[in-house]
Amino acid sequence: MSDLYLAVGLLRRPHGVAGDLVFEVYSDFPERIRPGTLLYLGDERTPLKITRRKPHNDGMVLGFDGVSTHEQAAKLTGKVAYVRADDRPPLPEGEYYHHQIIGLQVEDENGIPLGAVTEIIQTGANDVYVVRNEAGREILLPALQQVLLEINLEQQRMKVHLLPGLVDEA
Repeated sequence: MSDLYLAVGLLRRPHGVAGDLVFEVYSDFPERIRPGTLLYLGDERTPLKITRRKPHNDGMVLGFDGVSTHEQAAKLTGKVAYVRADDRPPLPEGEYYHHQIIGLQVEDENGIPLGAVTEIIQTGANDVYVVRNEAGREILLPALQQVLLEINLEQQRMKVHLLPGLVDEA
């Protein structure tokens, strides 16, 4: 899993003349984006260590080791910042990161395969898992306790209870 990276934000634009950048936060854990943290920038995943951080509007302003001028910061504008997935904090039992759910094979409580989770729709009330089978047929599963019976990350499997109306009886 060490080669899996998760986007935590976007470097918007330089801020001031000392090489700082305005950072738009994507992460659910902004407190972990702090001095000493290693971010991996852009598609090439260039590692840069955060040296300073301060709040700014809805995001923050970050300074990086080796970036000390406005011109150097300008070259980083528009780059997505990533962290390694194995550096993410553990979640409480029964909670999962989206990247852990995507790709799970889904079966109903009788062991009948339904497909794989291909997408997660965030609705505000609860997530909805899009399960697609090999024929392209979709099932939308609400991520509710009465629907999700078991999630086994080691086996890459999810067992679900289908509520009436979730699957067309075609």
